[in-house]
Amino acid sequence: MPYNFPTLTALPALATLTATARHRFLCTLRFVKVLRRFAHDIGVEACQIRRALNRTIIFMPEYILRYGSLRTLGSFTARDADRFTRNEQVLAKTARGVELAEVLCEATDHTSKDLQPELGGRILRQLGTADREQLDQLHQTERKIWEFCQDQIEKLQLDMRLIDVEQVFGRERILVYYLAENRVDFRELVKILAAEFSTRIEMRQIGVRDEAKLVADYGDCGKPVCCNTHLSEMPPVSMKMAKLQKATLDPSKISGRCGRLKCCLRYEYETYQELKQELPPVGSAIVTENGRGKVLGHEILARQLLIQTEDMRKIMIHSDEVLSVIGKS
Repeated sequence: MPYNFPTLTALPALATLTATARHRFLCTLRFVKVLRRFAHDIGVEACQIRRALNRTIIFMPEYILRYGSLRTLGSFTARDADRFTRNEQVLAKTARGVELAEVLCEATDHTSKDLQPELGGRILRQLGTADREQLDQLHQTERKIWEFCQDQIEKLQLDMRLIDVEQVFGRERILVYYLAENRVDFRELVKILAAEFSTRIEMRQIGVRDEAKLVADYGDCGKPVCCNTHLSEMPPVSMKMAKLQKATLDPSKISGRCGRLKCCLRYEYETYQELKQELPPVGSAIVTENGRGKVLGHEILARQLLIQTEDMRKIMIHSDEVLSVIGKS
């Protein structure tokens, strides 16, 4: 249940403190424990209280950032004096370490409601010239890591396919993304990689949709694939959605780079459903100014009906021409 914090009086126990005392109080471990108990008592998520405190007490702005190879979204706090704009590149501290991130927008209750609190962190600074040079070196290192990892997979004869390798900007860890039909015992591989690169190794088994998210570039429409741009999650897509939109059922034409049904088939599905409910069902008998007819098909977006008249003619009419629906003929 959402909880609103219009003013500081929403937290009366803190409103009586001076500004200096509030700041010191926020910096103590005791306050963190009190905050958690308070959130539990009133049924509010701790992240909501934290965001309200940032706005009303210590004025720490928050931004939605996108980071990592899988383009994860999270809410990050910045220092009071720092302000960032959309598409600006920054360095942020995440649970995985120091990472390169892209600023999307300022965080609000609306933009943050679907984000997982544990995926957040804090913004360290804007990406500088020295950081860009380090980033170029990091990309070269990732290529060497990929080649070394691929060689070891072949030597160990592991039944897995290496997709991508990601090293976070701070070099705290290396993430290995792979595809495998069955469970793989990669403990020996992890030992070899950790000894070679002296850092933490994380193995991530992914699906074919995630593979496209990592390595795909452009779709059939000529634009960058959706999973690698604006989609943070990939909801399931069914043939029912394609049939309702009267898309071709040729798998080669409705499948994306991942080999599965295109995510864009879901974008207008709800609109098609709403418009279809306003039209007489296929097979129903209708009455128009020109007589009775039977509905044979729909043109949903145009709100048109293909009907068969009493003299067995097939014509297209607009749904507004229907005076009444009698029922199944």
